[in-house]
Amino acid sequence: MLLAGGQGSRLYALTSHVAKPAVPFGGKYRIIDFPLSNCVNSGIDTVGVLTQYRPLELNSYIGSGQPWDLDRSDGGVHILPPYMREGDQGTWYKGTANAIYQNIGFLDLYDPEYVVILSGDHIYKMDYSDMVDAHKKSGAACTISVLEVSIEEAKRFGIMNVDENDQVYEFEEKPPQPKSNLASMGIYVFTWSKLRQYLIDDEADPASSNDFGKNIIPSMLAAGEKLMAYRFHGYWKDVGTINSLWDANMDMLAPNSSMDLYDTSWPIYARSPIRPPHVTGPKATLSHSLVTGGSVIDGNVENSVLFHSVRVEEGANVEYSILMPGAVVKAGAKVSYAIVAEHAVIEAGAQVGAAPNGQEDWGIAVVASDVTIGEKAVVAPSAMIREDVKGGERA
Repeated sequence: MLLAGGQGSRLYALTSHVAKPAVPFGGKYRIIDFPLSNCVNSGIDTVGVLTQYRPLELNSYIGSGQPWDLDRSDGGVHILPPYMREGDQGTWYKGTANAIYQNIGFLDLYDPEYVVILSGDHIYKMDYSDMVDAHKKSGAACTISVLEVSIEEAKRFGIMNVDENDQVYEFEEKPPQPKSNLASMGIYVFTWSKLRQYLIDDEADPASSNDFGKNIIPSMLAAGEKLMAYRFHGYWKDVGTINSLWDANMDMLAPNSSMDLYDTSWPIYARSPIRPPHVTGPKATLSHSLVTGGSVIDGNVENSVLFHSVRVEEGANVEYSILMPGAVVKAGAKVSYAIVAEHAVIEAGAQVGAAPNGQEDWGIAVVASDVTIGEKAVVAPSAMIREDVKGGERA
């Protein structure tokens, strides 16, 4: 069960028209491609995708599930939006646990022994079958995937405190003084018969937030259920903020990145548009960058990630930036340490973002989809541009 209904409010302008899992990533993917591909590569062939916020593009992108080999007559991928039930007015998913509760009927159709709960907004590769095997062997009611983080970072996560056998004895949500550095990754394996009853009981509590971390996990611990931590070793990034999304894209360029997109044993599948090969003009310079089909590069590009159908005109400069599908950077414009969303246009001579200057207010500049930055306009570092900027203006 893949939770993909998040609004992604911390991505601001990038999620004004799409759900966070549908945000483009890594030159040719969308964020949701990673958990979907992990499912297929792990041998999981029945996936429920729970959508809610601005689901149209995400639903269209997933479609029948064919790119991930999930277009099956038995199982496959199922889009699960909130719906009206008999006797009530219908409700949005109120929390992660409530989202699963509202789909108990779907799960009962397949009568599973075990259910894997995933988030749709993380970048990582993971064999869920290994985690399910560990869950079975331990006899636990719930197994929670954890990642070791620094103690400073631990304050931002749900932290699992475990004994010498990795059995969880305490869960702390964003503790100011963490007792351990084992951060929950929001990936769970539940024994379905156990989880089903806890979901029903939680729904009956009017004071509950209907959340796995805040309610279900603490309730199971309080009841004496066996909960185990499953230690994950490898690349994992929560791309829920502008900085983390930019960082993760730049990680794709790192020569020794543990996120290897060229690993044929664990491919990341995607619904890729049909485009011709990218072209670099006679005066173009292109270095240390990812460039996808349909792009035309006549300017200078370095240390950047360019999606399909991007155009960088002669004399334009792009560095340490992400240009999403259809973005255009015209002659003489400069884009530096920025994210330019789909079909945005940076007109001639404009400047978007700047290199780090050591100031506290510096940050990644963001231009939302379909926005035009006028000729010789200046977009400051950390600016979040949702509307057109006229020529010569500063934003």
